[in-house]
Amino acid sequence: MIHPSYVELMKVVNEGVEIGEEPVVIAAAKRARQIIAGDEPMADKVTCPKPLSIAVEELYEGKVKIIPESQSEEE
Repeated sequence: MIHPSYVELMKVVNEGVEIGEEPVVIAAAKRARQIIAGDEPMADKVTCPKPLSIAVEELYEGKVKIIPESQSEEE
């Protein structure tokens, strides 16, 4: 089982924003691929060595932020 749970993750990631579920899944998958490619985990507490679990923990801890496409194109 992935911790934090999906429900807990959605509460943290969606706090103050309305982005929906799809960006969270995509962000976790992209970050997991970055970790597989050799990026160092940013999570404070890595409880499972699997890249997807690490990516979910990073999202939960706020170490990885989801930036809407329209905002990322402006920067």
